Amino acid sequence: MKGKQLYQQLYFQVIIAIIGGILLGHFYPELGEKMKPFGDGFIKLVKMIIAPVIFITLTLGIAHMTDLKKVGRIAVKAMIYFFTFSTLALIIGLIVGNLLQPGHGLNIDPATLSGDVSQYQQKAHESTLTGFIMNIIPETLFSPLVGENILQVLLVAILMGIALVLTKEKSQKVTDFLQDLSTPIFKIVHMLMKLAPVGAFGAMAFTIGKYGLHSVLNLIFLVATFYITSILFVILVLGAVAWYNGFNILKLLFYLKEELLLVLGTSSSESALPGLMEKLEKAGCSRAIVGLVVPTGYSFNLDGTNIYMTLASLFIAQALNIHLPIEKQLMLLLVAMLSSKGAAGVTGAGFVTLAATLAVVPEIPIAGMTLILGVDKFMSECRALTNVIGNSVATVVVANWEKQLDKDQLQYCLDHPNEVEKKLEV
Repeated sequence: MKGKQLYQQLYFQVIIAIIGGILLGHFYPELGEKMKPFGDGFIKLVKMIIAPVIFITLTLGIAHMTDLKKVGRIAVKAMIYFFTFSTLALIIGLIVGNLLQPGHGLNIDPATLSGDVSQYQQKAHESTLTGFIMNIIPETLFSPLVGENILQVLLVAILMGIALVLTKEKSQKVTDFLQDLSTPIFKIVHMLMKLAPVGAFGAMAFTIGKYGLHSVLNLIFLVATFYITSILFVILVLGAVAWYNGFNILKLLFYLKEELLLVLGTSSSESALPGLMEKLEKAGCSRAIVGLVVPTGYSFNLDGTNIYMTLASLFIAQALNIHLPIEKQLMLLLVAMLSSKGAAGVTGAGFVTLAATLAVVPEIPIAGMTLILGVDKFMSECRALTNVIGNSVATVVVANWEKQLDKDQLQYCLDHPNEVEKKLEV
């Protein structure tokens, strides 16, 4: 198969689009802001296909398993992994925040704070445990397929997959139909990904045009601290997990470069979900593992968001000269651990979970969120990237634990990422 020229590679096109968006937004901010529909439109197109991709992948994955106990075992192992590394991310954020103290010396009077964070307070207030659980149950069996609640799609897909296993002899035609349907569905994914550079350009031009590069300078230490912490978490923590499970984290990142650049350009982890699922399955992870772990991780395995929450909370406290003793910091960690799960699936989850956390820690005024409102957009890319990388590693690890990982196929894909990309596009 003839190799593509560099300019024909999707990742190169996205890089050029991101650079172009930054330049347009910086030098022509008003025009940059008008590019917003391109970014929003692309993300809407991707969201359109997410529910069918998750439903088909997970339903078929379960339908092809003869032992239903495996499904439960996979779910339990995935949740143990999510809980462990989400907690570790919170602890790391807490340690770094105490060591570097990015908010120290700002000496801001809480009485001078202004800014509207009421929308985030309201969403945080609505994110109760009961409401969260009830929100998982859809109105009808098929309504999740026309909605955007990932957890509802997961529930319906699991039920359908189990039902297909239990009625295997009579429902083989349904399984065959879903198998045939998966081909055009993933073809649509490939067609939509051709528009990724347009989406990345529009989203980046809007972000820079509206907020400006200058708005990040006064809080550059917080942003830099967050980026460095997230990078170290990926390279050292997730890198060690990857090494222990027999693969190289850097090779995995290069293999997923198109998806990661898409997340960087759009600030949305959802934009990479369909391609991520397909690539992980191609890399030797079983369909059932991919279908269950990746979408669930999007709600429960938010490493980047967790690092952000503890760092941002400590930054606000330090900026307002509020001393938080160790017992209050541990309480902050526990609250953040729960609130990050409660706000799963909520738009703007990073800021919402921060609001939910501060609402339960009275020492830190929730109005303090206005201090980071201006630079939150610049941290959302790193949050989303870290979350996606964490979920990719989790999927490979759980597949390895369950002995549902083709290690030779994984190694081939990591060693020959461009060849795999060409095969996927055929």
